[in-house]
Amino acid sequence: MILAIDNGTQSLRALLFDATGNLIDKAQFHFEPAYETPQTGFAEMAPDNYWQALVECVTQLGKQGNDLSQVAGMTITAQRTSLVFVDSSGKPLRPAILWTDQRQCEILPPLPVYLRPLTWLPVVGSAINQFRRRAFSNWVASHQPDLWQRCHKVLQVAGYLGFKLTGEYRDSQAGQVGYLPFNYKTQQWAKKGDWRWPALSLNPSQMPELVAPGQRIGALSDEVAKRLGLPQNLPLFAAGGDKACEILGSGGHQPGVASLSFGTTATVNLVSDKYRELIPMMPAYPAAIQGKYLCEIMLFRGFWMVSWFKTQFGQLEQILAEKQGTVPEALFDDLIASVPPGSEGLVLLPYWGAGVRQPGPEARGAIIGFGDQHTRAHLYRAMIEGLGYGLREGLELACKRGGFKVTQLRISGGGAQSQAILQLSADLFGLPVETAHTTETSGLGAAICAAIGLGWYPDAKRATEAMIRPGQRYEPDLNHHQMYESLYREVYSKLYGRLRRLYLKLYQITSSAQ
Repeated sequence: MILAIDNGTQSLRALLFDATGNLIDKAQFHFEPAYETPQTGFAEMAPDNYWQALVECVTQLGKQGNDLSQVAGMTITAQRTSLVFVDSSGKPLRPAILWTDQRQCEILPPLPVYLRPLTWLPVVGSAINQFRRRAFSNWVASHQPDLWQRCHKVLQVAGYLGFKLTGEYRDSQAGQVGYLPFNYKTQQWAKKGDWRWPALSLNPSQMPELVAPGQRIGALSDEVAKRLGLPQNLPLFAAGGDKACEILGSGGHQPGVASLSFGTTATVNLVSDKYRELIPMMPAYPAAIQGKYLCEIMLFRGFWMVSWFKTQFGQLEQILAEKQGTVPEALFDDLIASVPPGSEGLVLLPYWGAGVRQPGPEARGAIIGFGDQHTRAHLYRAMIEGLGYGLREGLELACKRGGFKVTQLRISGGGAQSQAILQLSADLFGLPVETAHTTETSGLGAAICAAIGLGWYPDAKRATEAMIRPGQRYEPDLNHHQMYESLYREVYSKLYGRLRRLYLKLYQITSSAQ
């Protein structure tokens, strides 16, 4: 068996997989709340909350009757761009700053004289300055300088949990996504003298050693193995960030397949053998297979919007779900079914979270086409359709700039548990949609990395063939697709361009008022 830890934003799951990719059992711990907000726009979590959740979930697997002595290897996948700052003993110096955090640093470290001309260049300078302002390391260095002086290592969440398990400061190349001194093309830390080091207030000694996905990070310490009921010297293998593992576990590495993630952040990804920037100055991220890249387009507030809708408009479903012993999201399919494709002219632009470059930080959401016939069911369907339009726009950009040809979609994430959403997606894209045989695709992707590291399979191709199988398949309704095609081409695709000036004005007014 392989034990995979999937540490997401809202929960941590401990998952047991066999050599053919079957989920044997799992235990889950929900973070309530998902993060703390000490100030508006901040998102933090005590790192030991993640560690205690891991301990509790692995212990629970043993209590559920699983023989943990049969675990052959362990691996971790976790949320990306969430950083833990530790001292020389490995103790966290402050709460982890999470990927949803919107703080910006206005007191930037001075750049060496020879690098300053870079900031004067129109496109490059803007990207560098935004990179520096968004870097959590710069914020900690400028706002908590005494603490920063004691910062021994800066770790991703997976790297921190790996240290707690093994005592080693090592992490996967495929997990280094964020404002870090990471060279995405070489998939290594930037070389000494690279502009990223002074731009981020960091030095090479503060970063963990990087290893490729499937390589051994270390072995569990005797104390930890005993506490968790796992074998002594159990090897821990590198995997990757949650999106990278989700794409691998859903079968997104196959030719002609685009991976759509219907998670908190919605993404469309295509796997490439070459480094390609779909949007200038926006890197291609490392895949969970060594030497491959993920060409990714992101909707920051993706299927988080389902939670937003539930809170704001889903009180009835919450009451019914409690009576029926289910979850409110399972009842939202009825809302989709009650409204025709196109939501009777209601079109939603899904920028509930600001973008980085395309769309830019000024972006806001919009809904147009309201009439007296529209209900909250129309709003919900329009919201799901708007997310689909946004991802389709990203897919078309990727195909145009990267030369990809897509014949099928693989969909994973929480939204992929809705049959209505999956059929709507097939109709909107005009492409067949498939799911994997398990909803735990991030954990499965991590387990595939461990299976390769254990030598169960000679390479990723053999491992994925043995451990991934198609789940459900949905064919597009061509009549529905024709409706979506017209709305997408003639309405949705024109919205952002026409609203951008107003968004910029809103951004200027509200930013100056804060």
